Amino acid sequence: MTAVTASPRRTGGPRLLNVVRMQLVNRQTYIWIPLIVLFGTLLITLAIWGVIIGNGGSGNLFGGGAQAPLWYFGVVGVQALTLTFPFSQAMSVSRREFFFGTLLTAAMTALILAIVFVLGAFIETVTNGWGMNGYFFALPGIWDAGAAVAGLFYFSIAMLFFIVGFTSATIYKRFGGIALTVVLVGLGALLVLAMFLIGRLNAWGPVFIWFAELGILGGAFLVLGVVAVLSATAYGILRRATP
Repeated sequence: MTAVTASPRRTGGPRLLNVVRMQLVNRQTYIWIPLIVLFGTLLITLAIWGVIIGNGGSGNLFGGGAQAPLWYFGVVGVQALTLTFPFSQAMSVSRREFFFGTLLTAAMTALILAIVFVLGAFIETVTNGWGMNGYFFALPGIWDAGAAVAGLFYFSIAMLFFIVGFTSATIYKRFGGIALTVVLVGLGALLVLAMFLIGRLNAWGPVFIWFAELGILGGAFLVLGVVAVLSATAYGILRRATP
């Protein structure tokens, strides 16, 4: 008789890439919807600026609509768990492979979005704000720090929204809706308490000065630190979550 030995389970890069491919089966969630939201908001903003200029408006115009796809990344984070986690477990993908593959997918798409933001800001600077002194991407304070820093900042914000959505969905998957509600309410209460203490200590001035001194680059690294903490939290919860 010939002995049959089980082949060791392969782990590492190839399996992570399989998770990336699994997540990108539905490309509209990660790529097309964020881009549609972004460029749709841009077109609406340009139309509004055109109306303002047509009615005699002048001076620099600024739009905050570029944040719209960043908020949507929170939805992407939720769907990244709820839509694919059960399927991944049926395909014998480990939780570790699913988590890091999903995080890699988010980083890739956040990088694409950051590059689009940088290219848009560059176009605005060479076209004098689309010929209308209008700035949608090249916002003061962010773009003033340089293209690389601005790109890192937008990347970090996209990752923050993603991991917030992913962590929320993980808490819901592991503990249920009541637990998630308690966590969200608790975080809101802590925020209000922090604001109350800052006010009582008359410390708003030093707080604003600290944020100003931190700058865009420091803010980006601070956000990435929060992303790292939430990622570790989500991974710890996901290890015991049921599909």
